Amino acid sequence: MEFNVAVLPGDGVGPEVVAQAVKVLQAVGGKFGHKFHLHDGSVGGSAMDTLGTALSEETLKMCKQCDAVLLGAVGGPQWDNPLAKVHPEDGLLALRKGLGLFANLRPVKVFPMLINSTTLKPEVIQNVDLVVVRELTGGLYFGQPKKRWQDDGVRQAVDTLFYSEGEIERILRVGFEVARSRSRRLISVDKANILESSRLWRQIAVELSTEYPDVELDHMLVDACAMRLIQRPADLDVMVMENMFGDILTDEASMLAGSMGMLPSASLAGIPRGRTFGMYEPIHGSVPRRAGMNMANPIATILSVGMMLRYSFELESEAQMVENAVLAVLEEGYRTYDIMEQGKLRTGTSEMGDLIARRIECL
Repeated sequence: MEFNVAVLPGDGVGPEVVAQAVKVLQAVGGKFGHKFHLHDGSVGGSAMDTLGTALSEETLKMCKQCDAVLLGAVGGPQWDNPLAKVHPEDGLLALRKGLGLFANLRPVKVFPMLINSTTLKPEVIQNVDLVVVRELTGGLYFGQPKKRWQDDGVRQAVDTLFYSEGEIERILRVGFEVARSRSRRLISVDKANILESSRLWRQIAVELSTEYPDVELDHMLVDACAMRLIQRPADLDVMVMENMFGDILTDEASMLAGSMGMLPSASLAGIPRGRTFGMYEPIHGSVPRRAGMNMANPIATILSVGMMLRYSFELESEAQMVENAVLAVLEEGYRTYDIMEQGKLRTGTSEMGDLIARRIECL
């Protein structure tokens, strides 16, 4: 089988971790006889420097013509000017909006061999295996008005938290479908005691639940959810939430797995049934202080390739092989700096990619 993949390395450590994910993707292609045609593009700060914009129309068009997008990370201190008219993150938001990527799936799984890599007690994080379904193209990040101004010399700013019924319903459907494929339990996270948008969210969740009688629906306030993630994370399975809540809580949840370098993500343009167009990326940022040092953990990006194989290409066996290869290398004791423990084998970015790719060839 043949597939077209848009590759957007981005900024900071993005090019380094994406190179390892491509290495693994090519190993899968060699193992199973697939051809992955790679189409390179730029986004974020690197695009600003070369093209004058965080995302060009040509790059967006290329992405639309491909079967999936592999993204590294965007941003860095050299573009971090709050007064600038264009920011690297504008490219990321434009990709999500321009490609219709409204559903972000972020799995959080604690691997048994990494249970001592976090600051939490092993008995707390044991058996953690959850998925956050995050709405990705609405809410505070996209709502209007969004502006800064001065009134009588006083600086002011506004961001608008806006959601329509259709936006809420479609992400809730993704949540119900993902829950149906797992334990048939769905927690809808909101702030319905304060926010009107959350009250609408909860109302629609209740109405939609009648179409999913096989899924148990619960509601949880976002602050309570933040506490539950630390107190009893193993009790959680599938959670669905709006954009900013999902952004914040998944960063918190990444610490359960030991590092943000362990968490992949899939941003999908539809309900995950059959082949679904998507963009795949690690949840971590560009980590500019580690760029060029061969230190960054590529596992989140490699696992994102596994999600690409599963959701956009319908290659379940290949996806499982990527995941199994990661597990095997970790079981052999290899670690990047962020998950390093005493007595383990410290390895760099490219070496970790080589180890996982070779493991696929041997499986």
